[in-house]
Amino acid sequence: MDPTALSLTLKLATATTLILVLTGLPLAWWLATTQWRGRALVEALVTLPMILPPTVLGFYLLIYTGPDSTVGGLWNQMMGTTLPFRFEGILLASVLFNLPFVLRPFVAGFSGVDRRLLEASWCLGVSRMSTFFRVALPLAWTGVVSGIVLGFAHTVGEFGVVLMMGGNIPGETRTLSIQIYDDVQAMRYDEAGQTAGWLLAFSFICLCVVSSIQRRPLSV
Repeated sequence: MDPTALSLTLKLATATTLILVLTGLPLAWWLATTQWRGRALVEALVTLPMILPPTVLGFYLLIYTGPDSTVGGLWNQMMGTTLPFRFEGILLASVLFNLPFVLRPFVAGFSGVDRRLLEASWCLGVSRMSTFFRVALPLAWTGVVSGIVLGFAHTVGEFGVVLMMGGNIPGETRTLSIQIYDDVQAMRYDEAGQTAGWLLAFSFICLCVVSSIQRRPLSV
């Protein structure tokens, strides 16, 4: 297993998961509690990457974040670099691609919270933000932790969208999944099999963890 690819993969998965937790929790809470009629449209939009081919998402990201695009031009002015074929580019792609895998468990967790408990907290004078952190989040912990584990695990195994957005640059965009592809192309089947075996074991462990968490009874 290539240690550089492993380090980059873990860095990408950690950064992606942190961003998705910070952005996904408030979005999931809103989706679980809002009565707005356009909720279904928003939910469909953020869930789209789950069924969209990764190459399609990667293609559009290349087009709309390239140096000639508005987003790419602004990024180049601020940071002095391009987004495609950089770590920042595959991080953006990873966040967008993994959003539904994190968001859906989050929404399921918040949807299972008894609204009467929230209303009781509000009636006692607790602010909505404090109620979220002290009541809703602890009660929805199984969904939140499941989403975090699934998001991290799914990022570790990404291939299509990372390859489209980042190419295959050692130390910059070459993750473990791309390393397997390289090894197969070079007929290094032993190395590819070793890396694939580790990823298989990691994915199986993550699924076991999620299954164990979801089986635990909710305590109030």
